Amino acid sequence: MASAAEQLAANMNMGSFAKATELHKRLLFTLGALIVYRIGTYVPIPGINSEAFLQFFQNPDQTRGILDMFNMFSGGAVERMAVFALNVMPYISASIIVQLMGTVYPPWEKLRKEGGDSGRKQLNQYTRYLTVVLALFQSAGIAVGLNATPGLVSDPGIFFVVSTVTVLTGGTMLLMWLGEQVTARGVGNGISLIIFAGIVAVLPGTIARLFGLAQEGQMSVIALLAIAALAVGVVVFIVFMERAQRRLLIQYPKRQEGNRMAGGERSFLPLKVNTAGVIPPIFASSLLMLPSTVASMTATANLPSWLSWVPTVAGQMQHGQPLFSVLYAVLIVFFCFFYTSITFNPEDTAENLRKYGGFLPGIRPGKRTAEYLDYVLTRLTVIGAAYITAVCLLPEILVANFGNSLYFGGTSILIVVSVTMDTVSQIQSQLLAHQYEGLIKKAKLRGRGRGATAPARR
Repeated sequence: MASAAEQLAANMNMGSFAKATELHKRLLFTLGALIVYRIGTYVPIPGINSEAFLQFFQNPDQTRGILDMFNMFSGGAVERMAVFALNVMPYISASIIVQLMGTVYPPWEKLRKEGGDSGRKQLNQYTRYLTVVLALFQSAGIAVGLNATPGLVSDPGIFFVVSTVTVLTGGTMLLMWLGEQVTARGVGNGISLIIFAGIVAVLPGTIARLFGLAQEGQMSVIALLAIAALAVGVVVFIVFMERAQRRLLIQYPKRQEGNRMAGGERSFLPLKVNTAGVIPPIFASSLLMLPSTVASMTATANLPSWLSWVPTVAGQMQHGQPLFSVLYAVLIVFFCFFYTSITFNPEDTAENLRKYGGFLPGIRPGKRTAEYLDYVLTRLTVIGAAYITAVCLLPEILVANFGNSLYFGGTSILIVVSVTMDTVSQIQSQLLAHQYEGLIKKAKLRGRGRGATAPARR
């Protein structure tokens, strides 16, 4: 028999959506925030020669795929050198560092494990401070590089450097604040939705380049259809894997309560195949982006003989190259296990089960349960890491065959599908909550009606 939640979900329609006024406000707020973000990606920083920079950006010797990927995450803000060119990448990098330090630095580890809500708020504050530092560092590098390149800046000098650093850092902080507001007052995770909006914004351009290659004869119609079918298959595969889970049976013993027996219920502990979500490919992309970008910038300079290996490394740290693919795969696998170990603690789960009297059939509570949970989770993580690695490396094969003009990373596909699923799930949760509130109000009105008619019957 279907549960009450399942019955409510089956009865959800456009009528129930039309009555959910609170959900309408959240959706409108989210849409407004994303519109503000997209407007910011078209506002260039002061003093930049937009046409000259676009020509510089489109030069294959300068882009080499690295800036293309950064441009895709920022929704085209890099090629326009807009105020949101850094996007939320400094925030993501800061989150990586804080989470890493939360496992090796004892005071932060204590905040993460024992601090509760106040501890998480403190770590979030550290993340914001570190975001400012990283944004200042990255924007300073961009400003100095633009200032030193002839023709890109209308009036080069210290004023341009200072104003560019201020604008780019302020843009990142505004996006971080905007993402937090969307999370609190809108629908879905704000930071993820900002990245999602940037990726979706460049998707039409990627599709147009595909058709352009087919029209120019650089790609056959069969290859175009094969890529389209492959994209659909990858999306279906991602949806299947993201919803896949291993459900462990949990039994609660019967107990005597007065003159009756209580308890004896059964429930399930769901363990997702991909517990880490889209975090591993994002972390891996972020870490690979910094050294590869620095290497590509210094490869054309007059280097001493002891740095003659830099151009070779810079050439290999591009999309579609073996070295990039290997490092990308290794980092994805590492972060899959690392982030899973952070988000799910077998010892804590086993202890909570023991406190509430639950146990896994055939397994003793306590240490044995924790070992079994770790055993199952490790094998699930192996499958999840293999799945994410395969999805993320598949576009690298296309890049190796068709070039960077076709690049649309596996990380981007994962983010688009996962964020869409998460947002739809939150919308459904809002509708369910609205329907529950409606049922409660109806029950209260019926109770008042019965109470009002009771004296009349007497």
